Amino acid sequence: MTSEQAGGSAIDASYFRSVLGGYPTGVVVVTADTPEGPVGLAIGTFSSVSLDPPLVGFLPDKASSSWSRIEASGNFCVNILADDQLDVCRQFAARGADRYAGLAWRAGITGAPVLDGVLAWIDCTVESVVDAGDHHFVLGRVIDLGIARDDAGPLLFFRGRYGRFTEA
Repeated sequence: MTSEQAGGSAIDASYFRSVLGGYPTGVVVVTADTPEGPVGLAIGTFSSVSLDPPLVGFLPDKASSSWSRIEASGNFCVNILADDQLDVCRQFAARGADRYAGLAWRAGITGAPVLDGVLAWIDCTVESVVDAGDHHFVLGRVIDLGIARDDAGPLLFFRGRYGRFTEA
């Protein structure tokens, strides 16, 4: 058994990613409106945090230039991707691309883009940002939310691959 497997202090990053990749996550696109135009990024670490008050959280990479623009706006919208939106996920994950090219959207209450075709959306204000290693933990206060469609399942990420939910 290696120190990584035994819980030693030196955790190999590749092994860490491999182990945690065994936990499936949904995929969201976090968007915001900025003076330079709309911005957004794909995120796989999103969660409901509290019902009272209504809070959600996600973890953007500290190296993300999109996150710094979203943070400066003070608002964001979490767009929960449907299983037929892998192309949207890839578009928002690409570096240097026009992430909104060919996509329809409307502004939510905060002004953040609500993407067409998503399962649901959650419009928020930035409540707090906590340093979390090479990421930030962003806590958002929910201002508005809605279910956009019920004819599809969520886009999932598991062991480095995208997929669909299948009922057991």
